[in-house]
Amino acid sequence: MLRHHNRYRFMIGAILLVVQWSIHVCQSQEILEFEKRNHIPDDEFDFLSDDYIDFINKQLNTSWRAGRNFDSDASKIYIQGLMGTLPTPEHLKLPKLYHRIDDDERLPDEFDSRKKWPKCKTINEIRDQGPCGSCWAFGAAEAMSDRVCIGSNGRINVELSPEDLVSCCHDCGAGCNGGFPAAAWSYFVHNGLVSGGLYGNHHTCQPYVFAPCEHHMKGKRPPCSDIQPTPKCQNKCDKFYNHTYNDDKHYGRKAYSLTSNPEHIMKDIMVNGPVEADFSVYEDFLQYKSGVYQRHSHKFLGGHAIRILGWGIDANSKLPYWLCANSWNTDWGEAGFFRMLRGHNECDIEEDINAGIARISKF
Repeated sequence: MLRHHNRYRFMIGAILLVVQWSIHVCQSQEILEFEKRNHIPDDEFDFLSDDYIDFINKQLNTSWRAGRNFDSDASKIYIQGLMGTLPTPEHLKLPKLYHRIDDDERLPDEFDSRKKWPKCKTINEIRDQGPCGSCWAFGAAEAMSDRVCIGSNGRINVELSPEDLVSCCHDCGAGCNGGFPAAAWSYFVHNGLVSGGLYGNHHTCQPYVFAPCEHHMKGKRPPCSDIQPTPKCQNKCDKFYNHTYNDDKHYGRKAYSLTSNPEHIMKDIMVNGPVEADFSVYEDFLQYKSGVYQRHSHKFLGGHAIRILGWGIDANSKLPYWLCANSWNTDWGEAGFFRMLRGHNECDIEEDINAGIARISKF
């Protein structure tokens, strides 16, 4: 009887292995290189039109859904201005940090920094860069804020200021006209950042100078117009804030970049918290609403920086994804978040990952 029972368990185990292998094969077969995917016709319709959205949803048979994010009358120049990540000069690139991953170490299929560190409120936050090409500063300041909290075991919850970066980091690039994520992390180490919430937040040293505007559909906020000039550097705090600029500074202990190996990126997020990534934006990304994004457009718009806070495998498409936070407010994408195909350097998202370790006071 025992022999038959063991044989039965062996058969069940073998069947489960075959099922898992089949799922893996099906998943791999669904991941096509860009050249082999269905493409959006280059000049058939405008990328902000309803026809463009309908083509994605009805003709592409892809892993994500499109929808109306930006008004059809939005200026392409303005939209491109939101993508303010510039190619990093060689002398500004950060040293590589290599994580050791043992042969028997298995990273989890899913990970979400919001669940791992629930005391850190900034990890859940979606900000709005407004009419400024400051994504490079937002992705950095957001991940830095997360890592200050994580490094302090939840003791320090602070929103670090993208305003301080955009206006005062002169080596970071051109402010609202674009910048270098790597230089932002170096600035965090050498100069530090003060606190700074969204526009009108008088409980922080340097709140963002630009009020939220309607990037997307018509709504309660005023419409976004043109990309604005870079604000002047102010080495002082908001008049309603009760700390001095120098006393309010938070610093990084070290800054580094990661290799494009997805497992190294995953290990760093799992151990240290969210990272800043940048990627190449193509026209179809503007219409992303839900699902796992993979591009179907040939038309490049610019470089954009965001925050990666986790990963997973989509229940419907079975595709592996990065869980990312954008800085175009909560009415874009999945309440401000989006998921992008993981492990295949989609739109170069695994090519330039920057991060650092916060300097935490013992007291």
